[in-house]
Amino acid sequence: MSYVRRLPVYLLLDCSGSMSGEPIESVRQGIKMLVNELKGDPQALETACLSVITFASVAQQTSPLTELMLFKEPKLEASGATSLGGALKVLRECIDKEVRKTTENQKGDWKPLVFILTDGMHTDDDEFDRQTADIKSLKVANIIAVGAGPYVEQSTLKRITDNVLLMNTASAGDLSKFFAWVSGSIKMSSKSLDAKPGGAIELPPPPQGFTIVP
Repeated sequence: MSYVRRLPVYLLLDCSGSMSGEPIESVRQGIKMLVNELKGDPQALETACLSVITFASVAQQTSPLTELMLFKEPKLEASGATSLGGALKVLRECIDKEVRKTTENQKGDWKPLVFILTDGMHTDDDEFDRQTADIKSLKVANIIAVGAGPYVEQSTLKRITDNVLLMNTASAGDLSKFFAWVSGSIKMSSKSLDAKPGGAIELPPPPQGFTIVP
């Protein structure tokens, strides 16, 4: 049986207490906009699958990896702490379980694209240390970490990935820009898969006001 090679996309979203109010509502609207945008792009619609992992006091997969036409938006609530280490653990478990591996008989899925959004410091130091010890070296996914607001430690995000962006606030305006940029990134990645199999990902320029951490 032959499969269409999928581009798995995982969104790791901070749903801690500091995201309550306007930020979490903006994230809800952002996911809705993202899915609608991708459904309108034939290449993304054919290849991209989407999953949402949330992290507050507990990290969990709230939307399993699903093709866009069947994707159901998760119910997001903001409360509690920031278990980013737990989210990385859930991510690795989901990739192991959901992403098809290459075998002698078929090519597996493309390397997953992961976007992490957080507005503060993780609160699960031991788990975070365990997960970041080898997540970069394993190279199981192309990971982009985006920090929102003044309480993000860029050095912490750099422990997860070399691809780190900072945005000034977790306001509705900045979060809308973030999800529009994620949409553009997925579209660009889905178009360049065959041209650059296994190569470095190409991402559109970050939105105005966002900073790339060198």
